[in-house]
Amino acid sequence: MCYHTEQTKLKLEVESRFKAKIKDVEKFKPTQHFNGFDFPLTPIIIDENPSEIVHYNWGLIPTWAKDDSIQKMTLNARIETVDEKPSFKNSVNKRCLVIANGFYEWQWHDTKGKNKTKYQIGIGNDNLFAFAGLYSQWTDKNTGEIKDTYTIVTTEANPLMAEIHNIKKRMPIILKPEDEIKWLQHNSLKDFAYPYEVNLVATRSESQPLTLF
Repeated sequence: MCYHTEQTKLKLEVESRFKAKIKDVEKFKPTQHFNGFDFPLTPIIIDENPSEIVHYNWGLIPTWAKDDSIQKMTLNARIETVDEKPSFKNSVNKRCLVIANGFYEWQWHDTKGKNKTKYQIGIGNDNLFAFAGLYSQWTDKNTGEIKDTYTIVTTEANPLMAEIHNIKKRMPIILKPEDEIKWLQHNSLKDFAYPYEVNLVATRSESQPLTLF
């Protein structure tokens, strides 16, 4: 799965890479480690306006939710079942790009995860990329607050990620640059499920690259 990401690039580099302008610059805060369980506000691009970078909270809240407690279970969405699950099926055609330049995963060395190794994973050279995401807009019936949220879509792990994420063997979908617009234009979900993948580089924490595909 994917619960920990990073986006450390500065404003001009992000805007240049995605050919989009950041809407609320005061919300843009490059961060070494976004912990999904904090439901952080991170930069994304939604299908309705690809020329603008906005900030949504990680952890999708479907429109029908009574409260926001569901967020801890909607940080990720499995592409194989996303159009069936009540939490996500209304967002299948609400596509977004989740901007990042890395994510973190832990390789377990025992069945309970007490002994594990941390890896930083990206596409090499610390380059920016986009996770495939879905988004939703939810209104708190008690306060009237409107909250914009998203989830990162995952797929079956490739050989590299299966070695690292060796328990559940999943990986987030990182889009090829030329396919980012296809995702936003609602191309078929099956087009983005494994064996769809990009070349990944995984580095042990404070170590040298593990491998490159």
